[in-house]
Amino acid sequence: MKEKKLKIGVLVSGSGSNLQSIIDGIEAGRLDAEISVTISSKPDAYALVRCKKHGIPAVVIRHQDFPTREAFDRQMIDVLRSHAVELVVMAGFMRVLTPVFLNAFPMKIMNIHPALLPAFPGTHVQQQAIDHGVRFSGCTVHFADEGVDTGPVIIQAVVPVLAGDTADTLAARILREEHRIYPQAIQLYAEGRLALSGRKVIIKECPVMPESAFHNPPLSGF
Repeated sequence: MKEKKLKIGVLVSGSGSNLQSIIDGIEAGRLDAEISVTISSKPDAYALVRCKKHGIPAVVIRHQDFPTREAFDRQMIDVLRSHAVELVVMAGFMRVLTPVFLNAFPMKIMNIHPALLPAFPGTHVQQQAIDHGVRFSGCTVHFADEGVDTGPVIIQAVVPVLAGDTADTLAARILREEHRIYPQAIQLYAEGRLALSGRKVIIKECPVMPESAFHNPPLSGF
C-alpha cells in the first residue's frame, strides 16, 4: 500500500532556492511530501522554471489583477483547495497574507525568515544585523500569523557574523542553513510531530539539545 504523502502548496515570488531545497528533499526520499501546486505572484519568477523542470503544477496569480488584497488571497485559496493542499509553504513570497488567507489555513502556513526571530523582522535583515553589531545571526522557520514575522517558531539555525561580512556574504551563509531547516520543518509536520501550546511549538520525540554554548569571538582561557 502506497504511503500517503503530505500535500503542500508553495508560494513564491522570486528565484525559488528554498523551493528547490524542498524539491531536492522530496526527490531524495528525505521528505515525505509532494508539491501539489506552486503559486507565483510574478510571471517571470525563476521558481516557475524549477517547477517546469520537475513537472510540478504551477499557477501565476498577479496581485495587480485584483481590486483588493483579500480578493487576491481568495483566488490563492481557491487554487490551493482545488489541489487538496494540507500545508502552505511560503518560500520567498513577497506579499503579506490577509486574515482571509490565514483563517483559511489556521496554523497550516509556514514561512522562513533570514534572521533569528523575534530579532530583525521585516526586510533587509542581514544589513540590520551587521549595522547592529550582533555576533550571531541565522534563520527561522515559523508558523505564519497576522503579524509580520511574529508567528510561533518551529526551528532555527545560528550562523556567526564574521568580521568583514557584507549583507551579501552573511545572506549567503544564512541561505545555506535555510535550505537545511525548511525541509526539516516540513518533515516534522508531515510526521505529525508539531503541536502548539500558546506561543510555543512543541516537537514530539525531539532529541535533547546539548547545553554547550557558542561564542563569537571564541573564548580565550575562560
